[in-house]
Amino acid sequence: MTRPTRPSLFYSFVAVVSWPILHTVFRYRATGKEHLPPTGGFVLAAGHHSNFDPWPLALSLWPGRFLRFMAKSELFWPPLGWAIAGAGGFKVRRGQADEEAMRTALSLAREGYVVAMFPEGTRRSKGLRKTREAQAHTGAARIALEANVPLVPAGIAGTDGLRRLARLKVRYGAPIPLDDLAGNPDAPRLATDRLMTAIRELEESL
Repeated sequence: MTRPTRPSLFYSFVAVVSWPILHTVFRYRATGKEHLPPTGGFVLAAGHHSNFDPWPLALSLWPGRFLRFMAKSELFWPPLGWAIAGAGGFKVRRGQADEEAMRTALSLAREGYVVAMFPEGTRRSKGLRKTREAQAHTGAARIALEANVPLVPAGIAGTDGLRRLARLKVRYGAPIPLDDLAGNPDAPRLATDRLMTAIRELEESL
């Protein structure tokens, strides 16, 4: 049975409560929404700065779309787990290839959901970029290619400065070209390279 792709009641409640806070306190601004597919599922991929990243990505899509995202399985204990699930999260086991989470993401994308992915896999504030360049994982590209849905890049700014009341900005980019990669065994990596280039350009423009 196909699951509803519209926001849950809890999701909408949090959106209503947080909307004025994000727009007044954090001066939230989202641009590039014209690039987002109006219907059907797609993968929305961005750099990972903070655990707060999914919400500014999602807020400008509400109330029409329900953003789904992976959350580490350690967080799924009551009542926090109920809140995360109601807000669109689903479990992923960090540090290992979680094929169950990938199958869930594929299913959600095919059913018409927007699936948020963070290809770098971990927050940059942990120091990953201080010691070496982060290696982007191919999961977002794999899901888009296997589900045959658009792969949309996004840039985020400000989520790592919430304590300083930094301005929250999101910019969505045009879907990554994938048609020319059909049948190419290196398609996930090539698509990921294109994706990360687009994400960096969007971030630099904010």
